[in-house]
Amino acid sequence: MASINSSECNIYSQMQPFTYFYYLIFLIGFIGSCFALWAFLKTKKHSKCMNVYLINLLTADFLLTLALPVKIIVDLGVAPWKLKIFHCQVTACLIYINMYLSIIFLGFLSMDRCLQLTKGYKIYRIQEPTFAKMISAVVWLMVLFIMVPNMIIPITEVKESPNVGCIDFKTKVGRDWHVFTNFICTAIFLYFSAMVLISNFLVIRLLFQNKGTEDYPSVKKALVNILLVTASYIICFLPYHIVRIPYTLSQSKIIITDCFLRESLYKAKESTLLFGVSNLCFDPILYFYLSKTFRLTMTKHFVSFKRRHVSLDDQEMHEEKMPEFQVSDETAILST
Repeated sequence: MASINSSECNIYSQMQPFTYFYYLIFLIGFIGSCFALWAFLKTKKHSKCMNVYLINLLTADFLLTLALPVKIIVDLGVAPWKLKIFHCQVTACLIYINMYLSIIFLGFLSMDRCLQLTKGYKIYRIQEPTFAKMISAVVWLMVLFIMVPNMIIPITEVKESPNVGCIDFKTKVGRDWHVFTNFICTAIFLYFSAMVLISNFLVIRLLFQNKGTEDYPSVKKALVNILLVTASYIICFLPYHIVRIPYTLSQSKIIITDCFLRESLYKAKESTLLFGVSNLCFDPILYFYLSKTFRLTMTKHFVSFKRRHVSLDDQEMHEEKMPEFQVSDETAILST
């Protein structure tokens, strides 16, 4: 059994302030995701490629809602030792599975929106819903192939201590795979970042080309949609990936040995991870603006609920007024 000396650098302390933000993100994101799930279930047809990617994005978000409560308990410092081990093996991986699935599907959404505009009515194979489902299945298999070994590679036994981080449970094989997945995931981020930026560039160029024409309003609306995706993408994922490589190097405790620097990198990683999981709050907004069927479903049921509520109020007001008319009629009869 490996032991961790309590006199060593403890970079995992003072995590409680982060938990308040995680709790808020979980609460807002869970409510938004439930509304989104309800709206998609009410939608009978998902015939568009974009809806396929949005449903996969929603599925990834529900994985994140499973992981966040466990992370909150662990960061509060009240989790049993076995729950902390479970978090390091399973729920921490679910957070990263959600992150990279979100990155990939946001990239596909930007590309699909760009193709709809730049190529007009021409439909490419990648824009067909059946092909989109096949791509989505491949994406899930690829991300799970990268991440699941971090869950199933055997861990080493470690003496219970507040100085222990998830990396301390890993064997040499586990550490090597962890570093490998970090670099692979960074490459995924860079590739899909280029896809999002190129999509934006092409749509902006098309916007200027159509300035003053009758197609300008539709192109402008599409640009706003893509800019929403880009803003969500940059805010959520860019800060984390700026910090990720230096933090990964600090986990070896050989390349970066200074305690203050290691602690600073860990706090920076946790701070930027907050932005990463905040996509849980942004995604329902994207569903509303990007999917016409989703938007119509929400609007239709909201309007019908409002009308039903107004009609019930009118009925109650009518019932309240009826006795007054009856009393006045009886009084009139008696007076005659």
